[in-house]
Amino acid sequence: MSKLNPTSLITPPTFDISDPNLIEPTWFHHLWVATGTTTVLFSLTNAVVYGATDSYTCLKTIFAGFIGYLFIDLFSAVYHWGFDNYGDSSTPIVGSHIETFRRHHDQPWALAKRRFFINLHDPARVITHVVPPMNLMWHDQPAVMGFVGVVGWFLLFSAQIHVWAHVSKSKLPGIVVALQDAGVVLAPTPHAVHHRSFNRSYCIVTGVWNRVLDECKVFEGLEKVVLLVFGVEPRSWSEANSGGTAETATTEVCLETSSPP
Repeated sequence: MSKLNPTSLITPPTFDISDPNLIEPTWFHHLWVATGTTTVLFSLTNAVVYGATDSYTCLKTIFAGFIGYLFIDLFSAVYHWGFDNYGDSSTPIVGSHIETFRRHHDQPWALAKRRFFINLHDPARVITHVVPPMNLMWHDQPAVMGFVGVVGWFLLFSAQIHVWAHVSKSKLPGIVVALQDAGVVLAPTPHAVHHRSFNRSYCIVTGVWNRVLDECKVFEGLEKVVLLVFGVEPRSWSEANSGGTAETATTEVCLETSSPP
């Protein structure tokens, strides 16, 4: 059977965390975050304004937002699983993202070195291009706006939520710790499970789907389908048992040990 990118995750390309292009935001990053945030707030505002007309519409809008909350976590798991296991830096369009995930496995704590606006700017760019047409077409449909707004909001903060899962709780703002403890966003301890094996707990937004996906072996099944159809083995099949960083990962190892950005 053929394998795609046999290079092990335990010996990925060097990640220079001192590189200012990786850790220091520019006006470019700030601009994208501003436009992405404005776009999402427009969706949420429309959901509130048009959803407050009567109790039925209000409940429908809230339910749509909850579905969006569940959807974005499931999407993050599929996204994370795909990039962890298939493709490399030469893959068109998403190659840089794949490389980032691969490097992150070798130095999980290094993610916390990246600044807030750098973390948000990539999803903000996607939101800025994708969401405005939805806002124009369905601005007076509160359920649609509720779904789009919640998905957009958690997508915008997805990378930062992932960062917070690698920072000690003693160094996080109280509101973030409260959200982690309530299970609203991903917490460090459950996320550390992924860094011990690399083949489970793929959710990186809220983590609500991890148990179902892992117990039902959803991704194991998908990997067998990919192997059957394309003849490609996932990286996790060899790296989960490689004896490298995956087996020695603990919550402490995965955490940033200095002040958060």
